[in-house]
Amino acid sequence: MKKLLLAPFLFLFIFSCVTEKKDTLKNSSKKISPISNSDLETAVIYEANIRQYSAKGTFDEFTKDIPEIKKLGVKIIWLMPIFPISETKRKATGGPESMFASEFPEEQQSKYLGSYYAVSDFTKINPEFGTLQDFRELIKSAHDNGIYVILDWVPNHTGWDHKWLKTNPAFYTQNEKGDIIHPKDTDWTDVADLNYKNKDMQEAMIADMKYWIQNEGIDGFRCDVAGSVPTTFWQSAIPILRAEKEIFMLAEAWEPELLKGDLFDMAYAWDGHHLLNNLAKGESTADDLKAYIKQLYFDRYEKDDILMNFVTNHDENSWNGTVKERMGDHVELLTALSYVLPGMPLIYSGQEYDLNHRLKFFEKDSIPKTKGTSFRYLEKIGTLKNTYLALNGGKESASLEILESDQETVILKRVKGDKTLLFISNFSKNSIKLKVPENGSFTDFISNDKIEIGKDSMEIGSFQYKILVQ
Repeated sequence: MKKLLLAPFLFLFIFSCVTEKKDTLKNSSKKISPISNSDLETAVIYEANIRQYSAKGTFDEFTKDIPEIKKLGVKIIWLMPIFPISETKRKATGGPESMFASEFPEEQQSKYLGSYYAVSDFTKINPEFGTLQDFRELIKSAHDNGIYVILDWVPNHTGWDHKWLKTNPAFYTQNEKGDIIHPKDTDWTDVADLNYKNKDMQEAMIADMKYWIQNEGIDGFRCDVAGSVPTTFWQSAIPILRAEKEIFMLAEAWEPELLKGDLFDMAYAWDGHHLLNNLAKGESTADDLKAYIKQLYFDRYEKDDILMNFVTNHDENSWNGTVKERMGDHVELLTALSYVLPGMPLIYSGQEYDLNHRLKFFEKDSIPKTKGTSFRYLEKIGTLKNTYLALNGGKESASLEILESDQETVILKRVKGDKTLLFISNFSKNSIKLKVPENGSFTDFISNDKIEIGKDSMEIGSFQYKILVQ
């Protein structure tokens, strides 16, 4: 009888211990100061593809490597969408002739995992990646390592399993027949287009974004196709989100108006990325690079606007090719340029491990995990980005000047405080001797050699570069 009486008390005791442990785990993250403008001056951002980062494709496997990622100078981790993926119209292949998993033989359908961007619930975790507690451990490890975490948010559409399709069909764009449609002028048939004329939908979207700030302590959002969402929504949503805590907002967009006032902190340097590809292929010249820099940094954007510079990302790798395919032997030069230009450089999962295959987008795949040339290089240049004032790229960016040089060369000068950096590059097919219009003693960042500038001409090989620091 006593045992029976003790049983409920024992259950309550165990339950309270489990609850206390769970709450302790949730709140045991080292307190990290809110992200600040000074963090943005020196940050490298890392795009994490959890599915493909490891053989298991889980949060836990990624969390174990956060200290390694920190070595690359990373201060912000952008997690590709972590939410459950819709089963209805789950994609198996991409492009205009794309197919759904359901169109394949039943025994093959399970291997098609669908697009991360076909979200079925904005407030849940994709069970393929682990549990909510696993996600919390990832946040804790990142914060313990002084790294902020932002979620990839998909505001333009949902998957076809999202509860709003049943409870609130007016949240979606409909055709003349009243049928909900996928985003116009796209092949994104696995998602339903959201109707931003509906104020209730906007409020529901903001509430779901707030959930992750209030309950899980995330540090901001990368917003998918942000330019396709009305700017008026961002003008309403972002101040509400910032009222919760200071967050970092990245827009997958180029439009300058999205960086106005207190809206997004950073946008994509899309034109710059396309230019890097064209420089590698010989379809653009050094003069094109100079014109781009003048147009971008002195005309299109304001001085305190921040752009994300990149040689690869999930879309580029999967659909347009690896960095080796697109940039050949010029990868290091163009990567260096992405760090030297004002803004924030991006590393995509696998780039640090010399990834040289296109990661599958709708199926399980995996990146290599052997450190080689790229890891060592990104570690070295990441340290320079983190520590050298003349590479500051945020709202108080180091100054940028294009120095006079031969037609096929580009010399950039960046200065902040008492620090000066020169980036000297040759985009021709021939070795060139050039005179650098500067004077003084510099250190070659790559070789660590001391160099006197201003006395003699400098020889620089085809598609070679130098980063000189003073």
